[in-house]
Amino acid sequence: MDDEKKCDGRGGEKTLGTLYLCATPIGNLEDMTYRAVRVLGEVPLIAAEDTRRTRQLLTHFGLSTRLVSYHEHNKAEKGPELVEWLLTGNDLACVSDAGLPGIADPGAQLAVDAIAAGVRVVPLPGANAALSALIASGLDTTRFSFIGFLPRTKEKRRACLEEIAARRETLIFYEAPHRLTETLSAILESLGNRPAVLARELTKKFEEFCRGRLSELLAIYNEMMPRGEFVIVVGGVEDASEEVSSPSVGDVVQMVHSFMNGGMAKKDAIRETAKRANLSRRAVYQAVLEQEGKV
Repeated sequence: MDDEKKCDGRGGEKTLGTLYLCATPIGNLEDMTYRAVRVLGEVPLIAAEDTRRTRQLLTHFGLSTRLVSYHEHNKAEKGPELVEWLLTGNDLACVSDAGLPGIADPGAQLAVDAIAAGVRVVPLPGANAALSALIASGLDTTRFSFIGFLPRTKEKRRACLEEIAARRETLIFYEAPHRLTETLSAILESLGNRPAVLARELTKKFEEFCRGRLSELLAIYNEMMPRGEFVIVVGGVEDASEEVSSPSVGDVVQMVHSFMNGGMAKKDAIRETAKRANLSRRAVYQAVLEQEGKV
């Protein structure tokens, strides 16, 4: 046909299976929805990131649906098989370890593959760590960006943070406990000492929100062993003109030159100035360029 169908819905005779993207609890099992339990019991197959963890969930709700492993390390091989399953008229549910599949997990690729094959994709809403942390953070919820896990390597992580440093909206990150302080240090260095919230063990027995400036949160976890999975919610940048005017452009540049006169490399001087002045490195760099008449 010349006209490609762009919308999928409930009309017409069903010849293909349906892919259900099913949210699972991020901690408290009472957050499972009635609809999700029903669908997981009705579909003939569930694609699970961790079959052992999903089997425990199914057992809790008295379900015995067949499971197949689908995760980051086998998605290239398993994805086409699951799409073929759907193309032959079989329904399939995809679940993450916790929360919404497709948010920082391989379920996103399965959805892309299914849509490309013409398969209907249906979301089953439910628990999500990023949004749960955001709404209880006390930071601005009108505009936000989900960043997820930062790159592991130092250079790629720095590049990512520099890319988002000028954004005004609230920023949301995920992080594992063993990398928390390293990530907080990197965010502080690149974005400046912004207000932030650490949400830990959401919906679980030891759920905790820790609020303060990034430097304060880093100090807390430099003294205390991080435990549990973390959501880091960071306030957006304030008006760019305010960033450079307080302290003044001259003060910022003078501080940079002072560090350089002490033998520090220009890049390191800018980084140290940003940290001490509670500014982003980009703002300090821009101030130096303006003072030197290069822009």
